Amino acid sequence: MTPDEWQAHVTRAAAKEIGTWLEARGRLDRPIASLELSDLEVMASVAISRFVVLASHRIRAAPGQHADLENLLMG
Repeated sequence: MTPDEWQAHVTRAAAKEIGTWLEARGRLDRPIASLELSDLEVMASVAISRFVVLASHRIRAAPGQHADLENLLMG
C-alpha cells in the first residue's frame, strides 16, 4: 500500500469511527454547528486513537519500514 493509499485508508477508518460514535449518541443527523466542544473533542480523540491503532499495526507488519510513523509514535 502506498503512503497515499494508506492515508486514504486511515482517513476512512477515522471517519467511520466518528460516525459510529455520533450514531451511538443519536447525533448523526444534527448539524456540526449544534455539537458542543466536548463532542468535537471526543470525535478528535476517536480519530487519533484509530490512527494510532492503524499505525501500530502498520509498524508491526513491516518493522523498520515506516520510520516516520515509528518516530511519531515512539519518539
